[in-house]
Amino acid sequence: MMTKNAPFLNDTVVNAVCLGQFNDIFSVLGMHSSPEKNGLMVSCFLPEATQVEVLDAKNNRKVATLDCLDQRGFFNGKIPRRKNRFNYLLKVTYPLTVIEINDPYQYDSVLDEKDVYLFNEGSQLQSYRFQGANWAKQQSTTGVHFCVWAPNATQVSLIGDFNHWDPKKHILRKHIASGLWDIFIPDVTEGMYYKFSILDSHGNRVEKSDPYAKAMQAAPGNAAIVAKNTEYCWHDQNWLVTRKANSQKPTLASHAQPMSIYEVQLASWRRKGDNGEHYFDYYDLIEQLIPYVVDMGFSHLQLMPISEYPFDGSWGYQPVGLFAPSYRFGDADGLKAFIDACHQQGIAVLLDWVPAHFPKDPHGLARFDGTCLYEHQDPRLGEHPDWDTLIYNYDRAEVTSFLLSNAYYWLSEFHFDGLRLDAVSSMLYLDYSREHDQWLPNEHGGRENLAAISFLKRLNIDMYQAFPGIDMIAEESTAWGGVTQSTEQHGLGFGYKWNMGWMNDTLSYLCRDALYRRYHHNEMTFGLVYAFTEQFILSLSHDEVVHGKGSLIAKIPGDDWQKFATLRAYFGFMWAHPGKKLLFMGNEFAQRNEWNHNQSLDWHLLDYLPHQGIQNWVKSLNHFYHQTSALFSLDNHHTGFRWLDCHNEDDSVLVFARYGQTEDEHVIVIVNMTPNVHHGFRVGLAKDCQYFEALNSDAAEFGGSNVCNTKPIIAESLPWQGLPFSGLISMPPLATVFISPKNSQQHKQTKLLDK
Repeated sequence: MMTKNAPFLNDTVVNAVCLGQFNDIFSVLGMHSSPEKNGLMVSCFLPEATQVEVLDAKNNRKVATLDCLDQRGFFNGKIPRRKNRFNYLLKVTYPLTVIEINDPYQYDSVLDEKDVYLFNEGSQLQSYRFQGANWAKQQSTTGVHFCVWAPNATQVSLIGDFNHWDPKKHILRKHIASGLWDIFIPDVTEGMYYKFSILDSHGNRVEKSDPYAKAMQAAPGNAAIVAKNTEYCWHDQNWLVTRKANSQKPTLASHAQPMSIYEVQLASWRRKGDNGEHYFDYYDLIEQLIPYVVDMGFSHLQLMPISEYPFDGSWGYQPVGLFAPSYRFGDADGLKAFIDACHQQGIAVLLDWVPAHFPKDPHGLARFDGTCLYEHQDPRLGEHPDWDTLIYNYDRAEVTSFLLSNAYYWLSEFHFDGLRLDAVSSMLYLDYSREHDQWLPNEHGGRENLAAISFLKRLNIDMYQAFPGIDMIAEESTAWGGVTQSTEQHGLGFGYKWNMGWMNDTLSYLCRDALYRRYHHNEMTFGLVYAFTEQFILSLSHDEVVHGKGSLIAKIPGDDWQKFATLRAYFGFMWAHPGKKLLFMGNEFAQRNEWNHNQSLDWHLLDYLPHQGIQNWVKSLNHFYHQTSALFSLDNHHTGFRWLDCHNEDDSVLVFARYGQTEDEHVIVIVNMTPNVHHGFRVGLAKDCQYFEALNSDAAEFGGSNVCNTKPIIAESLPWQGLPFSGLISMPPLATVFISPKNSQQHKQTKLLDK
């Protein structure tokens, strides 16, 4: 303990303390050397107390009885013949009880100068370890260290269960240079609710939840919650070691491996209760979601945002508690157990992360200390007109530390395998979705958000360095160049970019009647013009099945036979196309209705054969994809793809080859997007050998009409489509067919669901 100077006490000081208006509270309360330098003095403020005694914490012996200087609860007294401060307890008598408390004002700050420096510099990756509510020890006493950044506040108090939400009882210590406020409180238990009561320079007091809260109360309370004082015991060390090791080997690194992502919103994948009124918790999901993902053959699970969000309808994209796993599905240990179980089953887990904006909820970050602290003050920089949300001020070093630390937190504390960044386009452009007079140019007169660009580069550098083998993914919908180029090459440094152009073009094609698709053939082929300019993920996400867009199956014209056949053909084209794959939940069994976040998916549809067929087709595509290196190992290079026929718009047929590391590793893909059957359809073949049908979306087991190629396809010495050999196949209606030199029985994985 450091020696404290004696406080200057008079009626004005005492009155200010009693009114909760004295800001430098640690200079008055606690233990100090006495003015006469011949002992120690203790002051405390304990409303409604009738007597206060000071006990030596070592032996619980009384060393002083304090005088009541003000009936509102201000006590003060001298401890003679003691020069050095010591750990003490206050024995407090109330009208109906007597309790012993550890006086929080006897403890020094535990903030580390280096941590604080890095935070103010904008390079702190672990600010959650000293901000928020963190368990700590002071002089063998266990308690919680509370800390918050509020540089423009005139006073910050901690309010909660432990002090009857009274802002006068626990006023924090201000560190003027850093803008941090902190206090160590011993008498706190896990699960207690708390907030920060902040007094701004105009005398206005607001109650804010903790920006670094690791758990939060549901609305309308919205308080932060003191987290558990225990560590989760992980069992995925082999996974993490292998992930890191593979990242150093080109053939085992992410870009050369299959990636088939199942995007899930945990609140609506499946529910329980008589009327589906209850969410699955993480342990329900361990039992049901993980086996389903494994059986379906997906390699990755992507969770839509799970940081605490008050409004269900935001789907998590307007988070208030960026460090708090949502209460809806359980606690932090439950989430860790879920990810742990995924890893043990070979499933990587990605998190949808939202660093582009935050909502205006009064208990959140908006005008946090009475000023625009996390956001820009000028609405032309600080507000999203489309979403009525606020934009982070990436120019501010402490905001950068906040966001970097949050990314680090999820990857470190929860072992996520990567982050998918939402709305990156809105971060890159100052004029994003704005009229000409609604934005401000950058210092060079341009529309690029230089601070956000710098942040994104720093984020990717730091996260890839700290967690080798993870994947950083950008949802970026414009033609911004170099999203997945390294920062050394002046790129943004992401590992992947969602291919929004491919998605928009091909879904537009899908919505057209088969009769008119010949006039829009380019919508299926144009994606190959730029397919290798970035590291792409082909995404059919939640955004494509909401807000009146209809489900995938509902977008397709025609009767049910055409709808299901077309969707199977389209999925086959997607899995064969260069780029990793992402499919939103429900699409894998042709959910008919738009996604509704308020209810479970329509699992009853699997009672019907057409929906079973779609599900079996996606399952078979995943298994075939993972076993066929030609479909993934050169996703990012033009040598892995070759058009054989991209000009047959009259028949709406596409033919192309996919190659692995050698030309011997190849698959030929034929896509027919009309209801017409083509018998004796000639395709080019690369080798003088027999080819076999490996997968056919028209097979009966997938709900098709079973126009299949049961016999080998014989290579003839007849050049075709630029290849030296060719052969004849039967081309079924609205179908995708894969043929390869390998026997089809080595590839087929068409286990039907047990019914």
